[in-house]
Amino acid sequence: MLHDTSRPFPVEDFADVLESNAAFAQSFVDQGLTGRAAKGLAIITCMDSRIDPLSIVGMQAGDVKILRNAGARVTEDVLRTLVLATHLLGVERVLVMPHTDCRMASAEEDAVHEAIYEASGIDARSLEIRTSMDQLGALASDITRIRTFPFLPADLAVAGAIYDVRTGQLTTVDL
Repeated sequence: MLHDTSRPFPVEDFADVLESNAAFAQSFVDQGLTGRAAKGLAIITCMDSRIDPLSIVGMQAGDVKILRNAGARVTEDVLRTLVLATHLLGVERVLVMPHTDCRMASAEEDAVHEAIYEASGIDARSLEIRTSMDQLGALASDITRIRTFPFLPADLAVAGAIYDVRTGQLTTVDL
C-alpha cells in the first residue's frame, strides 16, 4: 500500500524565501532570454554555496548552463543533461570545475557514510557518494567520461579547472 505523501506547503519554514521572492518579483524585468546557453558554455561544479559560477567566469544569466552536485562529479544525470544541452540548448564547450576545501575531496566514502549515520542515524551506504581523495584523478576520470560518452558531439570542447574558494582563482588542468 502506498503512503500519502502530500502535505500543504510549509509556509513558516520558507517565510524568508517567499518574502525575498516577493521583493524580487516586484522589480523583476523579463529580459527575454531563451533556454539556450548564449555563450555556448556548460559548467559542472559543486553545490557548495561559496561558488558563484557566473561571477567566476564573468558571465550573466542566460549565458551558461550550470550543473551542480556534491563534488562536481560527472554522474549519469550530468551526462543526460549534457546530451540535452549540447543537442538542443547551444552548449559547445564544457568546463568541469571542482573546488578547493571540498568535503567530497577530503574524506573517503566510508567516512562520509559514517558522518551521515552519526548525524542522522540513517544508514546511507546504499548511496554512492562519489568521494575521491585524489581530486585531480577524479577530475581526469570525469573529463574522460564526457569526452568518450557516445551521445555527445565528438568535437565538444571539454576542460577542467579547480576553483580556489580562498582566492577566487581558477587553476586550469591539462588532461
